[in-house]
Amino acid sequence: MEFKRVVVTGLGALTPIGNTVPEYWNALVNGVSGAAMIKSFDTTYFKTKFACEVKNFDADGFLGRKDARKLDPFVQYALFSTEEAVKDAGLDFDKLDTSRIGVIWGSGIGGLKTFLDEVVNFAKGDGTPKFNPFFIPKMIADIAPGHISIKYGLRGPNFTTVSACASSNNSLIDAFNYIRMGKANMFISGGSEAIINEAGIGGFNAMHALSTRNDDPATASRPFDLDRDGFVAGEGAGTIILEELEHALKRGAKIYAEMIGGGMSADAYHMTAPHPEGLGAALVMKAALEDAGLNPGDIDYVNVHGTSTPIGDPQEIKAIQEVFGEDAYRINISSTKSMTGHLLGAAGAVEAIAAILALQHNIIPPTINHFNDDPAFDPRINLTFNKAQEREVNIVQSNSFGFGGHNASVIFKKYQA
Repeated sequence: MEFKRVVVTGLGALTPIGNTVPEYWNALVNGVSGAAMIKSFDTTYFKTKFACEVKNFDADGFLGRKDARKLDPFVQYALFSTEEAVKDAGLDFDKLDTSRIGVIWGSGIGGLKTFLDEVVNFAKGDGTPKFNPFFIPKMIADIAPGHISIKYGLRGPNFTTVSACASSNNSLIDAFNYIRMGKANMFISGGSEAIINEAGIGGFNAMHALSTRNDDPATASRPFDLDRDGFVAGEGAGTIILEELEHALKRGAKIYAEMIGGGMSADAYHMTAPHPEGLGAALVMKAALEDAGLNPGDIDYVNVHGTSTPIGDPQEIKAIQEVFGEDAYRINISSTKSMTGHLLGAAGAVEAIAAILALQHNIIPPTINHFNDDPAFDPRINLTFNKAQEREVNIVQSNSFGFGGHNASVIFKKYQA
């Protein structure tokens, strides 16, 4: 079977460091941290009091107060970033076959805020089951692509991928495969997450997963630094329009990049910890390279999972050294989570956008907040510390790993006719 080519024709982003793609990219290149003290709830009794929250997002202004109340924030975010991507791609759905346009969306948790609010309200009551009629449709993880398809009248394949922090990379891979096998012309794909609330922060605190650097939130996400102490929670959404090449050319679409491969693997090791030898991470990068028909030496930049956890960061670099060999010293590596925090199920999409823009601009966004070298990392590896670097970028790879041992990696290259 001859696969069809798949290209990126639209981007949308709602992040802790910018509410549009241009704002997001400008903040990445300039090393802006999105971390600050949490404003959305009282953190008095929480071990972690900061996060990378979305800023200046007006759900009522975007959706109208009545409709906004029917949607969990993770769906509001999804609709917002998707509107930008649809406009960016110049899509007029009245002129397209919407039965061949689908939505595949990733979210690791879904409507956590809705679930929390409804359970708290019930617990405070007299035992009478007084639940909001929108409770279930606001909460379920699959509802985001449902709302996107309803808004734009898209009748192609429609579902959610749920694989923790690998969710939106999995959504991109699924969309990529449907298009290249000729089962659809286009997908709206990506992911969203909204877990900065009492349950989200409290739950990750109970796992000792979050940084507790409350005295200096802006520098708390410090991947690969000797003094990293956990990840910083983030929220937001990223949308990528994937389209079959001939379909895109026929409608005169601008093309950001070509998606050429995706890999998936499992650690089969532990509920939350990565494999100590980076086995799953190595397998998924090899799988993506094989799918794309590439050698390790073809990659110029890897946007790593790089969460700023003591055990996670070394395993990923160990895997990169195994997969890339001597080329590990030639490529650029960076973790944009140092700026955005960890967007969980939305991380893959938001970071894939960063990788695609690195291709566009020949600029590697930095890993900020590096203060002290960790002897666990070979100093010959270019982790792009603290400052963006210019270089020729032709092919990029972006990794996402999730609780449960889920791993997904995607590869994009500069488009050539």
